[in-house]
Amino acid sequence: MTRIFAYVGCRTTRERRAEGTGISVYEVDASGAWQHLQTVEPITNPSFLALSTSRKTLYTVHGDGDAVSAFRIDSRTGQLTLLNSQTGAGHNPVHLDFNRDGTMLAVAGYATGTATLFPLAEDGSLEPPRAPHMFEGEPGPHRIEQKSSHPHYIGRYVTQRFDTDWHIVPDKGLDTVFAISWTDDGHPAVQAARTREGAGPRHASFHPVLPLVYVANELDSTLTTWSFDPRRGQLDALHTVSTIPSHFHGSTRAAGIAISPDGRAVYVSNRGHDTIATFQLDASTGQPGNAHWESTRGQCPRFLCIGPDNHTLYVANESSHSIEQYQLDADSKTPVSTGRSIKTGSPVSITFAIAED
Repeated sequence: MTRIFAYVGCRTTRERRAEGTGISVYEVDASGAWQHLQTVEPITNPSFLALSTSRKTLYTVHGDGDAVSAFRIDSRTGQLTLLNSQTGAGHNPVHLDFNRDGTMLAVAGYATGTATLFPLAEDGSLEPPRAPHMFEGEPGPHRIEQKSSHPHYIGRYVTQRFDTDWHIVPDKGLDTVFAISWTDDGHPAVQAARTREGAGPRHASFHPVLPLVYVANELDSTLTTWSFDPRRGQLDALHTVSTIPSHFHGSTRAAGIAISPDGRAVYVSNRGHDTIATFQLDASTGQPGNAHWESTRGQCPRFLCIGPDNHTLYVANESSHSIEQYQLDADSKTPVSTGRSIKTGSPVSITFAIAED
């Protein structure tokens, strides 16, 4: 029997006007309904989560702090037990992912402009970090949000065709998308590609087959398609399109991004416009076509992802404290609301684990 567990990260602090208290654990049944099993609390700002390939350990960064924590997953119940925490992730760690063999955890430090490696012990616990890499470059023009390097994502480039040790790092502060890979002795190789001025690249998603990287640019609410050389780590910008309608002139920021597993559509959430922008992708080139917008049925959709069934999309509305569920239309790939809403405080990240009884 297959069981699906969902883990939800959140904001918890007064400074973030948050209502979350810790990592929430749910079981998702065959109908798509969520049943709450556990909330691990109090935890400060468990704002982004990563699941080990063994599905035995869950990791979180602590936003606005400088720590990372590891939790053991009970394979029978899905519930969490703290293994340990380590500091040294850089101020305001915002994203994390594993190296290719799963022995290291790479963490992006937003405020310090760093990428830091944490070795992992055999039991999944975190060991003290290695010396951080500092990203360098020319800051963008935004007087408040582009004063220095602000890496916002550090996902490893792995697809159906490619399994690399390059990590893609959109840097909002430097208007640059980096590719970074560490040698066995811990020295980083870094490639840098400049975006449009003031774009503020935030998060990325990878085409499952074509060597393409899609980056959601926060500050100018655009989506850029990049070609990627998985051997050299070279990125080249190919195409940029707006994630909001041409008639909208209100305050909004692009945030989360996801791609359908079949590579037919890419999705970007807009905070302010409070929509999911869906771009159908050309089957041969991977280039995005015209956008379709769907309401997120809430405020500040910081995060979105596709569930393990590959047909369900979830949006985390941070400010209205809900996760909204959508079915992806089989033909158009546009999200259609199921009407199911999971109420939870200040959600900002979701990851799923599949367990076999």
